[in-house]
Amino acid sequence: MSRLVLASGSRFRRQLLDRLDIPYAWASPDIDETPRDGESPQSLVHRLSLSKAERLAADWPDHLIIGSDQVAVFDDRPLGKPADEAAARQQLAAFSGHRVRFLTGLALIDTRHGSHRVCHESYDVVFRRLTSDEIARYVERERPLDSAGSFRMEGLGITLFERLEGDDPNTLIGLPLIRLCAMLRDAGLDPLK
Repeated sequence: MSRLVLASGSRFRRQLLDRLDIPYAWASPDIDETPRDGESPQSLVHRLSLSKAERLAADWPDHLIIGSDQVAVFDDRPLGKPADEAAARQQLAAFSGHRVRFLTGLALIDTRHGSHRVCHESYDVVFRRLTSDEIARYVERERPLDSAGSFRMEGLGITLFERLEGDDPNTLIGLPLIRLCAMLRDAGLDPLK
């Protein structure tokens, strides 16, 4: 039986966690993801990733629970998932030729001891100059309405970029695996054992 639980309904996060070849369970936590007045993007992803893991803690005693959340930051403003295709096109048009930072919060709760760790990783994307036709075609084909920043790096989103900058490309997809592996080892669960 697995001791690991992913507090997420995201198929992309599950695909990333699958790469570690550790048995795990997953459940989708229902939390309010509305930013608080004056809350910084870093504080937002810390709070949301921990809240997601905490939501499942009572139902999963003696487990390690992973929570994660992501926000795009552009012009010092946090951006979430687009509401519709028009919003996705508008976001991508604004990003054209610019740098966008993605912050991914990561929490690990150890319900055996009532302890937790929370951190965030950043990853920058530099968009190439995009035409309105390219943006429209991309949004029509990929329909990235469930993705912060209106794109999916693991799909056609890669065609939108000039370059990527960061320590762990998995951060951009929504689960920083390098940092997660370190946290799991610290909690006594080594992915290589």
